[in-house]
Amino acid sequence: MYKVNFYKGNYATRQSKANTDKAVAYVEHHFNSSSSNTASYAVVVTGSNASPTSKNWGRWYAKAVATFFGTQVAGDSGILVGGWNGRGDGNLKHTKMPAILLEPLFASNPQHADIIRSERGQTDLARILVESIQRFFPNGGLIAFSVGHKYKESNANDRGADLAGGGSEADYAEKVLDKAAVMLEAIDRIGMARTIRVIHDDKVVFETEVDVDALVVWDPQRGLLNIPE
Repeated sequence: MYKVNFYKGNYATRQSKANTDKAVAYVEHHFNSSSSNTASYAVVVTGSNASPTSKNWGRWYAKAVATFFGTQVAGDSGILVGGWNGRGDGNLKHTKMPAILLEPLFASNPQHADIIRSERGQTDLARILVESIQRFFPNGGLIAFSVGHKYKESNANDRGADLAGGGSEADYAEKVLDKAAVMLEAIDRIGMARTIRVIHDDKVVFETEVDVDALVVWDPQRGLLNIPE
């Protein structure tokens, strides 16, 4: 099963504490921002010393977000190793466990900002994050969460980028992580292979486990989800 700890302080301090606590995975949540209000893609930063697990995890998450919200992925198939010209690298490279920094949507894009502010959008982002953790860390353990910008001793008032239409990046990143923490700690068994869920109006109405390599095909003409043996 999973336990979640939120880490505060300067970024190096957070990573050091997570190392001491022997966390199995480290997630720092941000939202992106651009001078263009139409920028629209998902990307994940990994440390310059990132493990293959970190890179694969980041690519999977970025692709899942882009697919769900109808955007694209940026960087190297969804990841930026070492950050934006080094920016973001120090947020992750001191961890001893796989670590990713999330930039799923743009605070500066009005359509994205509406999603970020909505309960539904926060829940959708939290669920994708939780599914990524279950996929890459199926045996459970301590998951370290870090809210980007917020709770830094070096700049206590930092909240990151402003959302188009109101609000701040850090406050909404924290809401997503709060929801993800509740979901993770509610999981009562570990080692799940692959789970198919049908969600209606934000509620899971059907759930089943299938083989990790099963080809799942949706037939929109018949309204049929085919999961062969």
